[in-house]
Formats: sequence, structure tokens, C-alpha cells
Amino acid sequence: MARDTTDDTPLASVEEMAAYMAAGSKPKEAFRIGTEHEKFGFFTADLSPVPYAGEAGIGALLEGMRDKLGWEPIIDAGHIIGLAGGSGEGAISIEPGGQFELSGGALETLHDTAAETLHHLDTLRQVAEPMGIRFLGMGGSPLWTLAETPRMPKSRYDIMTRYMPKVGTKGLDMMYRSSTIQVNLDFSSEADMRTKMQVSTKLQSIAMALFAASPFTEGKPNGLLSWRGDIWHDTDNRRSGVLPFVFKPDFNFTDYVEWALDVPMYFVMRDGRYHDCTHVTFRQFMAGALKGEIAAWQPTMGDWTNHLGTLFPDVRLKRFLEMRLADGGPQSHITALSALWVGLLYDDAALAAADALTADWDFETVTALRDQSPALGLGGKVAGRPVLEIAREVLSLSRAGLAARARLNSDGEDESIYLQPLEVIAERGKTLAEDMLELYHGPWDGKVEPVFAAYQY
Repeated sequence: MARDTTDDTPLASVEEMAAYMAAGSKPKEAFRIGTEHEKFGFFTADLSPVPYAGEAGIGALLEGMRDKLGWEPIIDAGHIIGLAGGSGEGAISIEPGGQFELSGGALETLHDTAAETLHHLDTLRQVAEPMGIRFLGMGGSPLWTLAETPRMPKSRYDIMTRYMPKVGTKGLDMMYRSSTIQVNLDFSSEADMRTKMQVSTKLQSIAMALFAASPFTEGKPNGLLSWRGDIWHDTDNRRSGVLPFVFKPDFNFTDYVEWALDVPMYFVMRDGRYHDCTHVTFRQFMAGALKGEIAAWQPTMGDWTNHLGTLFPDVRLKRFLEMRLADGGPQSHITALSALWVGLLYDDAALAAADALTADWDFETVTALRDQSPALGLGGKVAGRPVLEIAREVLSLSRAGLAARARLNSDGEDESIYLQPLEVIAERGKTLAEDMLELYHGPWDGKVEPVFAAYQY
């Protein structure tokens, strides 16, 4: 997220919080696609990470992108920490370890997504190459220790950095050494949200397996295919993972609100300043817990919006749904991730078929799948069936859904063309992580440094 929300509308009830999310409902013809992707900046001369400061730093990259795009700079305590585009253009932000992120605009088709990604990377290359900087598309930082990883001057990250070691062993790795591709998708009603939330929650680990691309840590294999996926097992389990209440047949917005209320907060913003609120839950905040600690202690809609953005379940619910478990990867995987979920969730027949496919998957089944996926990838089993077999079926459903959408490019091709990288993986039964490991044990001669050339933007 490039900018935290400021909205001083008073907030007094659970009903208001649920209504806020329900207001995201829109007619199917208004559905849009919002794609986000992160990448690790590095210096080509020595493969070192890019710090914030300096003439060749993350701050300078943001300033260069500002000048190229004409986007509005986002400032935190005097530092540029992001850019906001105009209406519908999206935003650029930085993750804690300097991961450079595009939060794309709300677009109509995957062809638009592919064009947006190409334009972003081309523009970034124009700014970065004179500085000797390129970018790595992987799910986890393959070489640098946590101590070697730079830290960005963003106030909310200071709060999170202090808090993470108190609630898990891998939160700092999540913040500083992981990278993802995500897509944000719409719903038309509470019932439509329910079906999409349930189906996508059940299938997140299938996406994790298909996109697994983080087999190295600190210069050697880590024993996993998706280190990023494993990180989420012990980051902050009160605010992440598979949510059991989502499996209820009558799951609704209020259920999500009731869960979110009991998750500790990270911060509130007052007069542009971040106040550490990790010692209270949002429910306690609503009951007046910050009275006497900050002047404007009453909860606002902006506080609620920001709190929703600091929750990390496998599928995050706001005024739209966020698909969260895929590793970062090469350029082709950016649109492929969006294609996978658009095909499954935006076509009624594909969604119904995916719902039927996973109808018998309960919370325990999905949790077991999630637990095995970082290590086994496509080699695991779920509900007695091979994960690879399920992945192929899911891709077939997605392809049919994209074909039914019939959104054509100038060459007359529909959006299913963007599934090709995933279909190759499923056909071979081998993830990018396994390709990397094969190269590591072969032509790369036990070194991870070649990954920077092989998977760079």
C-alpha cells in the first residue's frame, strides 16, 4: 500500500464496519482487475541490495519515476516513500526491505494488465539502468542476510519491525526478504463475496504451488520450493493464515469484522503522525482504550480502513478480495497470476465448477494442503488427489472462464493466452523453484548468484 487512509468520519458500530465492506459490491459489468507485483532491486556490479539513500538509491528511483510519470510523491517524515497516479492509474510503493512495488490501476482486461506491466517495467528500466540497478523476480531474497538487507524510512515499518519478533519467528523475513504477485478482484453481493472467498481460500495453496519460486536463502537451498509460503506459517498467526469461519455456509461481512476486531492494531494516524497501537485490539480501541494516550482517541473510518490493510489472511477482504499466496516471479507470471483468478472468479460457470471441485474441502483439509505446499509444491496431495492433477483441472477451468469472457486483443486473442506460463509448469509438473534448484546443482555449480541474471527484469 502506497498511502495510508485519512478519513475522519466517526466510527461507532460493527454494522458500520460491515457496511463499509459491503459498499464494495458492484454490478458484474463494473468488475475490474487490480494487479500488484514486487521485485528486489540490486546493483548489477556486485549483486548488493539497493539502499534507500544516495544518488543510486530507492529514494532516487522514486524521484526518477516521479519525473517520468508525473505522479504525486507520497512523503513520510520528509522522505519520499511512494507515488500516487491520477484517477485509476494506481500507485508505486516500497516494501520494508526496498522491494519496489507497482499497485496497478483498476483495469478492465488482462490485456490492459499486460500493457500496464510492460509500461511500468520499461519506465523503471529507463530510470534504474543509468544507476546500475536491475530487479529480481523471485518470491524470496536468495542471497542477502537480514542484516545485509536495507531498511526503508517508512514510519509504519518501524512499528511493525519492533512488533513482529513478539508474535512469531518469521515476521521480519516476511517484511524484508519476501516478494509477491497479488490480484484484487470484485464481488457483486454478499453471496458472491462468500462464494469467491471460499473458493479462493481453498485454492490459494494451489496457486502457491504453481508460482513457487523461492528455493534459496542466504546463498544456498533452503529445503523448500516456496520459502515465502513457509514464512507465513509463523509470522503473526492472529492476523494471517486460513480463516476457519470462512467455511461457514452463511459466512458474511460481519463474521470478518468480528474477527478483525480482535486482531491487535499496528497504528493510528493523527495529523500525519503514526502512533504505535500494537498493545490494543481494534475492539479495545472502539471501547476507548486510547483515551488519554492520544488527543483524538475516537475511532474513525480511516482507522478501520487502515486496520483492514494490516490483516494478512490468505485471502484478504476489504471492498474487494485480495489473492495473497503467490511468490513473485518473472514478468510473464505477473499477468498469469491475475489470469488464473480472473478466469476462475469472474465467469459464473468457472466459479460454479471450482466451487463444486472444492465442495468437500473443509478447514482441516485446506490447512493440511497449506502446510505441505511450501515443501512439496505440485508434488503433494489434497483430499486424496495429487495436487498436480488438481492444478491442471483448475487451469482448465480458468482457461474456459477466460475464453467465455471473450475479451480480445488486437490480434483477436482472448485472455487465456496469459495462462501459458502456468500451463507449461503444469504440463511438465515442475515449478520454477525446481528449475532453479536443477541449475544450482548443475550448470550454476552450487552458486545462487546466476539467478540474478536468469530472473532479472
